[in-house]
Amino acid sequence: MKTYNELLKEYEEYKALGLKLDMTRGKPAKAQLDMMEGLLGALSTNEDCLSDGVDCRNYGIVDGIPAAKRIFSDILGVPAEKIIVGGNSSLNLMFDAVARAMLRGVAEGEKPWSKYDKISFLCPVPGYDRHFAICEYFGINMINVPLTAEGPDMDVVEALVSEDETIKGMWCVPKYANPTGITYSAETLRRFASLCPKAKDFRVFWDNAYVVHDLTDTPDELPDILSLAAEHGNEDMFYEFTSTSKISFPGAGLAAIASSENNIKRIVKDMSYQTIGHDKLNQLRHVKLFPNKEAITEHMKKHAALIKPKFDAVLNAFAEEGIDKLQGVSYTRPNGGYFISLDLPNGCAKRLVALAKDAGLALTAAGATFPYGKDIKDSNLRIAPTFPCLEDIEKAAKVLCACIKLVVAEKAEM
Repeated sequence: MKTYNELLKEYEEYKALGLKLDMTRGKPAKAQLDMMEGLLGALSTNEDCLSDGVDCRNYGIVDGIPAAKRIFSDILGVPAEKIIVGGNSSLNLMFDAVARAMLRGVAEGEKPWSKYDKISFLCPVPGYDRHFAICEYFGINMINVPLTAEGPDMDVVEALVSEDETIKGMWCVPKYANPTGITYSAETLRRFASLCPKAKDFRVFWDNAYVVHDLTDTPDELPDILSLAAEHGNEDMFYEFTSTSKISFPGAGLAAIASSENNIKRIVKDMSYQTIGHDKLNQLRHVKLFPNKEAITEHMKKHAALIKPKFDAVLNAFAEEGIDKLQGVSYTRPNGGYFISLDLPNGCAKRLVALAKDAGLALTAAGATFPYGKDIKDSNLRIAPTFPCLEDIEKAAKVLCACIKLVVAEKAEM
C-alpha cells in the first residue's frame, strides 16, 4: 500500500502531462458514427421514396410509416399498432408526454396534472439527469427511490404509490440503467406490472434506451412490460420509449413511444395538432439499412466490438490498481449500456471531480445522478467510457485510478 505522499507524487506526475481527456457524457464515438455512412445515401431516386404505397416526400402519417414501426416492433417486442415513430429524440417524446399530462391529463376525464396543488415523481437513484431536468422544468416534486441490483426498491415504490395520491409518475431505465448498468429482474417487472397506485392517473415512464446495447454474448434479458401489465389490466399505466440515437446518428435518428391502444390513440390525436408528420424520409432511410431485427443485431455487434474494449480498459485498470479493495469504494461491471457507476466514501465525489479536472480529465459533475443535483452522501459518479478513443480511455483510466486512490487517502488522513 502506497503512502499518502507517494500517491500525491503519482497524481502530480499525471497532472504535469497536460492531458485533455473527456468522459463527461455517454456519446457514441466517431468510429461508431462512421459505420452509418450508408444512411447518408440510402435514398437516391424518386422511387426510393416510396414505402408501402406511401410517398414519404409528402405530408401525412403523424404516427410514422408502417415500415419504421416494424423496426421498433422488432426491437421492443411490441405490436406495431401500439407504436408511434417520431423525430430523432426520445427525450423530446418524454418531454411531450409530460407536457400533455400537465395540460390535458393522461386520459379523458382525468384532471390535468397542472391543476393539482402538488404532484410528485418517483426517481430511482442514482439515475438519469435529463429525466430529473424535465421534472424541474415543470415544477414536479421528485422523491428518491434506492436503485438496487434488482431494480428500484419495490417495497418503497409499492408503499409510496399505494398511499400518496400526489405521486403521478415514475422514471425508469429498465435495461442497463443509467448510470449503474443494472437490468431490472423478472420479479421487479412482475411487481411493476401489478402496481396498484392510489392515483388513477399514475404513469410509469419506461425509458428503454439501451434495449439492444449489449456488450457480451450473454446479454441481460428484459421481458416486455406492456404485455405483463396487460395481464393485470395496467397497460395504460406505461409509456415506453426508445430510439436509434446510439444505433445510427444521435442527431438524425428515430425515436418511438409504445403504449396501450388507448394511450396511442390519444397521443396521435394530440400530436396531430403539433405536426402533419415527422421526417418520413429519415424513417425510410433507416428502414433501408435496418430492414429487420437481424440487421440491427449485427450492427450492434460491431458497436460492441468498439465499446467493450473501452469498458474493459476502465475495469481492468480498476482491478489492477485494487480500486475495489479501497475502503468505501465500489463500482458496477455492466453487461451493456453506456456507463459505469462509481461509489466512493461519503463526501468524496466532488473532490474527485476537482482532482481529475486539475489532472486534465473531465468527468460528469458530482450530484448529476440525483434529483436537483443533490447527492446528500456526495459519493456517486457516472463514468462514461464510450466517446474517447481507446488510447485516450486507457490514459483516462490511469488518471482516474490515481485520483480515486488519492481522494481515499485524503479521507483517511482527516
